[in-house]
Amino acid sequence: MTDRIRILFVCGRNRKRSPTAERIYAGDPRFEVRSGGTAETSRRRVAEGDLRWADVLIVMEDRYADRLESRFSHVNWPPVVSLDIPDDYEFMDPELIELVRGAVEGWFQGLTNGGISREENGN
Repeated sequence: MTDRIRILFVCGRNRKRSPTAERIYAGDPRFEVRSGGTAETSRRRVAEGDLRWADVLIVMEDRYADRLESRFSHVNWPPVVSLDIPDDYEFMDPELIELVRGAVEGWFQGLTNGGISREENGN
């Protein structure tokens, strides 16, 4: 058993934002990370096993949670956090890195200061 939080980062095609987030946190001892996309043309498409594996689903925009909900309504979902980061950045863009780090660290700080329930995240 691990004490690390399993995070699944999700964007549309798994080419820029979610792989950037995965790369940023790949070596972080607090987390185990994966990334995936919602589109059929994704570099790595989110599968049911990913949702079952994850402790938290971090989507770049709310619409990706909606897309996954339509495909996996039968799955018991982990809490969902939306970073509200638009698809305006290239892979590993310094501004994207700053946005992802700020949002994820803010989420983690909130988690360590009292937790986040499914109800608080719209699930």
